Amino acid sequence: MKTWATLPFLLAVAVPGEVSGQSLRGSTSSLDRQNRVARQHDFTYIATPEQVRRFVDAGYLVPVTATADFELHEISFPYARPEVDLFISRLASQYRRACGERLVVTSLTRPMNRQPRNASPRSVHPTGMALDLRVPGPKCRGWLERVLLQLEGSGVLEVSLERRPPHYHVALFPQQYAAYVERITRASAQQYVAGGGRYRVRAGDSLWEIARRHETTVTRLRSANNLNGSRIYPGQVLTLPD
Repeated sequence: MKTWATLPFLLAVAVPGEVSGQSLRGSTSSLDRQNRVARQHDFTYIATPEQVRRFVDAGYLVPVTATADFELHEISFPYARPEVDLFISRLASQYRRACGERLVVTSLTRPMNRQPRNASPRSVHPTGMALDLRVPGPKCRGWLERVLLQLEGSGVLEVSLERRPPHYHVALFPQQYAAYVERITRASAQQYVAGGGRYRVRAGDSLWEIARRHETTVTRLRSANNLNGSRIYPGQVLTLPD
């Protein structure tokens, strides 16, 4: 069993780019990756509710508490690995800004003797590294799926759309996620131009990602910089809308 240091206040940032070849259908290879990461992290598959409580007392799992950005729906064990708690908090904040509603978390850590009948015997929910999210309405579904698939493409999680009942199963890779978002946040902070209100474009940036980072929209970025399209280039300095 391992403990993890307290992590900095980080965003659940998705990288821009193609997500072709990915899908939400899940696969045997996806389960293989989830279980391999659990072994690499030396995570225990928690067997009973009593063991959940011992892991919470030891600090391996932390309480997940609903906020203005997300709610917990009928969750018997509202605990998760610290990085999962961080992921939910950051994703939910972005989700609420984008969609105007709260993200709904429907499952977190589940001990092995409390798994539903239709759960895979290889589920990583008993490790505390997984969560389930309710499928939102059409207004927000596209946004959520796009962000989850982009994060999957960056190698920090695996996501699938389960049918009974409908929900997104997300297996977060804690060390990979923590390192990824720390790197993204540090790189973003280094790109501010002296004088404030401006941003220097890095290789791999897109208007969509820059707008997300700075809590604005692509339309406002285009307007502030007299851009007719979405094409930008490394080294270009953009004015950030107020």
